Amino acid sequence: MTVSSATETAAWTGASAILFDLDGVLTPTATVHEQAWQELFEGYLASQPQVPGYTESDYFDHIDGKPRFDGVRDFLASRGIVLPEGPLDDDPANVTVQGLGNRKNIIFNDIVSAGVEPFEGSVHFLQAVLERGLKVAVVSSSRNAPAVLKAAGLSHHFAVVVDGVVAAREGLPGKPSPATYDYAAHLLELPSGECVVVEDAVSGVQAGQAGSFHSVIGVDRGAGRQTLLDAGATLVVNDLQELLP
Repeated sequence: MTVSSATETAAWTGASAILFDLDGVLTPTATVHEQAWQELFEGYLASQPQVPGYTESDYFDHIDGKPRFDGVRDFLASRGIVLPEGPLDDDPANVTVQGLGNRKNIIFNDIVSAGVEPFEGSVHFLQAVLERGLKVAVVSSSRNAPAVLKAAGLSHHFAVVVDGVVAAREGLPGKPSPATYDYAAHLLELPSGECVVVEDAVSGVQAGQAGSFHSVIGVDRGAGRQTLLDAGATLVVNDLQELLP
């Protein structure tokens, strides 16, 4: 454990709702996203021999937790590359921001189609939260959140899912803005101050910290405990099971 049991429990007791990020918090699909991004950019950069290659740190430095097309833009910017935007439904074969983002989505869905096993500790925590009568929602930058929840057998728990599709429809800026989390609280008919944000990505923790939420619980799936604390996490755990008394 990273902090005392009393502190862990206090971080969410007294709240009325838990707002979960999906990839890396409820399901191990963050690693699938990481794999898909690596495959995408290694393929793209193979045609750019003068540009530094893709490294493992690029995912956490430029992509993790952000809306898909923001991840494309920010990674390319790290290499000094500017590409045409292209239409939202651009052909995945096209070398545009939208084309590359759509190509990444195909790679991701090909991997996820085999099924998704949620984190056991996260399922235990979710069950405890529901047994105590708290409301829950998923807030994910991914446009694939409903499909991932269904593949993981968790969709029946979440009447409120604010994903990349909802954010685009409602004109909500992505993380690190708190807008998507605030919108989830609104759909739950609760003030943000009664909602706990649970995140594994730096941009997601920053989103929680930027809002007026009850607390921000970081889950260290690779970003680093101190990094998440520096981003504004109230506390950091390695597994959500640690939040149970």
